Amino acid sequence: MTVLKTSMRNFFAHKGRMALSAVAVMLSVAFVCGTLVFTDTMNTTFDKLFAATAADVTVTPKNAKPDDRPQTGTPETLPASVLEKARGAAGVKSAEGGVSSSSVTVVNAENENMGSSNGGPTLAGNWTANDLKAMEITSGHAPRGPTEVMVDADTADKHDLKIGDELRTIAVTGDFKAKITGIASFKVTNPGVAIVYFDTVTAQRELLGRTGLFTTVTLTAADGVSDKQLKQNVDAKIGAGTYKVETAAENKETNRDSLGSFLDVMKYAMLGFAGIAFLVGIFLIINTFSMLVAQRTREIGLMRAIGSSRKQVNRSVLAEALLLGFFGSVLGVGAGVGLAVGLMKLMGSLDLELSTDDLTVKWTTPLVGMLLGVVVTVLAAYLPARRAGKISPMAALRDAGTPADGKAGLIRAIIGLVLTGAGAASLYAAAHADKASSGAGVLALGVVLTLIGFVIIGPLLASGVVRVISVLVLRMFGPVGRMAERNALRNPRRTGATGAALMIGLALVACLSVVGSSMVASATAELDKSVGADFIVQSGSNDGRPIVPQAADALRRTPGIAHVTDYKSVDAKITTPDGKTSSEDLAAASPTYVQDLRRETVSGKLSEAYGKDAMSVGDKFAEEHKVKVGSTLTVAFKGGRTAHLKVAAITSDDTNVDKGAMYTNVTTAERYLPADRVPKNMIMFAKAEDGKAKEAYASLKAALKPYPQYKVQDQTDFKKDLKDQIGQLLNIVYGLLALAIIVAVLGVVNTLALSVVERTREIGLMRAIGLSRRQLRRMIRLESVVIALFGALLGLGLGMGWGTTAQKLLALEGLGVLDIPWPTIITVFVGSAFVGLFAALVPAFRAGRMNVLGAIASE
Repeated sequence: MTVLKTSMRNFFAHKGRMALSAVAVMLSVAFVCGTLVFTDTMNTTFDKLFAATAADVTVTPKNAKPDDRPQTGTPETLPASVLEKARGAAGVKSAEGGVSSSSVTVVNAENENMGSSNGGPTLAGNWTANDLKAMEITSGHAPRGPTEVMVDADTADKHDLKIGDELRTIAVTGDFKAKITGIASFKVTNPGVAIVYFDTVTAQRELLGRTGLFTTVTLTAADGVSDKQLKQNVDAKIGAGTYKVETAAENKETNRDSLGSFLDVMKYAMLGFAGIAFLVGIFLIINTFSMLVAQRTREIGLMRAIGSSRKQVNRSVLAEALLLGFFGSVLGVGAGVGLAVGLMKLMGSLDLELSTDDLTVKWTTPLVGMLLGVVVTVLAAYLPARRAGKISPMAALRDAGTPADGKAGLIRAIIGLVLTGAGAASLYAAAHADKASSGAGVLALGVVLTLIGFVIIGPLLASGVVRVISVLVLRMFGPVGRMAERNALRNPRRTGATGAALMIGLALVACLSVVGSSMVASATAELDKSVGADFIVQSGSNDGRPIVPQAADALRRTPGIAHVTDYKSVDAKITTPDGKTSSEDLAAASPTYVQDLRRETVSGKLSEAYGKDAMSVGDKFAEEHKVKVGSTLTVAFKGGRTAHLKVAAITSDDTNVDKGAMYTNVTTAERYLPADRVPKNMIMFAKAEDGKAKEAYASLKAALKPYPQYKVQDQTDFKKDLKDQIGQLLNIVYGLLALAIIVAVLGVVNTLALSVVERTREIGLMRAIGLSRRQLRRMIRLESVVIALFGALLGLGLGMGWGTTAQKLLALEGLGVLDIPWPTIITVFVGSAFVGLFAALVPAFRAGRMNVLGAIASE
């Protein structure tokens, strides 16, 4: 009890010094809890939607998937006879056929896309009684004929649609127009999907190509009949195993599984960044308690002199850490819920609607946050607590502070150098690996070892690096700069730990910058070398949406175009001469594709792969399966017949464009596939007539103006788009890493604040002999700047080493250009100086306000 009272007295006596460490714990816990609450809320939202839309029993085609966007542009279907058979099964109260397609685009009279801006699908289908479970008509009426359409209320609100407005629906079967006659509102949260409804006959004819087809059959069970029993009855009636038959619970689970992988990736990625913030926070906590223990050396010595044991002192410090972790975690849990609500509002601005009514805080979330915050804090404080337990009673007779343990420092330096050397060796081995897959593990090991090594040898590096930085930055400020340098060098362990916190975040920033810049440079170089087409046409959202035939025909009719190339992806099972069968994607293209993409061949002629019943393979596939030019492969086209295709060329896989692609002629695929199973173009290429590139570009843009879901790009546009995509991804990552950098800045602030307290008497003496307030504040700011630049120099250097090694591995996958983004690196380094200035504002202000006589009189 005495230990607890002492700990609480000390904690609240130094609550100001603990505040920034508590904020670091709070931020880290908030990120963890916010991530868990946000993803749990998304799960709840979709679970409610899936539960509301699921029928007692649902029948779908065998190969249909909830998130499938078929290459043909039309979904898998069921014949109407399945509905009639299912309706006759025992235990069926009612049955109806549903039509649904996600391969559509809906535009208004101004040709503006009415779809979601977050990449969510636009769903088109028929209005059924099953839809009444999740939606209700709030205005107008359901569609009754081919010229009528009903939209969901969210889409109507976002795009100012009203009854009487005309919409054009673009599907692979053609374009058709209809006027809005009704608006339906969701009874549950709409997660950001745009929906349009037609009558059944119109939906069948316009979305599926003909009547008499459905994409689903939904059945309601009669009273007293379970879903499981109804499923068995229906399955037996329509032909056991012929179609996929699911109960409401199974259908909900299927839909959830299709979404789960995306949510899991997002969840664990965000938790990974929270882990980085926790790691940085550990340094802050270690620094805080180390400095507090050093400042209370005399106090602890007196406690030992009057009978306190080492264990009691140790427990006293750990109890303070426990209190810090507890209060920080409690605040973090609350802040985490607020963060989750903020993320939901942010998603709302991106058209992903999440209602706070569905806010889900599981009991495990605050428990995880509390345990994580408390455990991490106590573990971080263990070393300072252990050091406090070693203070002897004689320390009460000395000035505050304990002498450095030279032996421990030497051992630490040796361990750090060994780990750093081992990490450098791992990075070297990864850079010279033969395969990217095997080198990735070695790279990860090198990253971990060098990071730990740099953290351990931070005090050793501080002594040298700070002196170099000081010569370049501080010496120009005269005596004040020299004092700032000496203050930073006074305790290299403290400076090393403070700089290490900033180092971690900036190392990751530098690494990702090098990798991202190298990817853009490599892809750009590859495009310059390989792509011969003048123009590239594809889905504007890069979601793999097929190009509808009417858009493709408009491209072919464009004046000033020398040729247009079709490019389709065809699913097939290929059996090689060694008897092995594998599922592959065949690139079925026009013969002009050899001009649009210059591929290096290992053997044979690529142009001959576009001959009758011919194809090409990549050299890795050929080597693995002992395939040579002249070999015959058995190709079973999905949904079509089996062909025997002769290998006419083997292409080099030393590229990042169409790596591993197998080519054949479009006409070959069309010969072995029924007309309704031939995939639509995923991308198209065009070549302008000589001297007409500018005119052709404008003509292509005009030709595709009625189809806003697609974009026409020349090579300059394509490169910019690629750079923007990678830049957007990096910006998201940088935003998440900002949390770790904020915690690191708090560490600098805390170190300076505690350092000012520690040097109170010294500051008073300097002021007494003539140091002005302005000089004092400048000295503290310069000390902060040099610590920040020290951490930045280590972090950027380490990150560039990681990024360079990662690029060497990516070179094995075709990304062979190393590009160091010096403007970014220099900006970050200079920005670190401003971070140091910002971190020093409060400590410098407080130091400047000290009473001179009071400071001199302090102990």
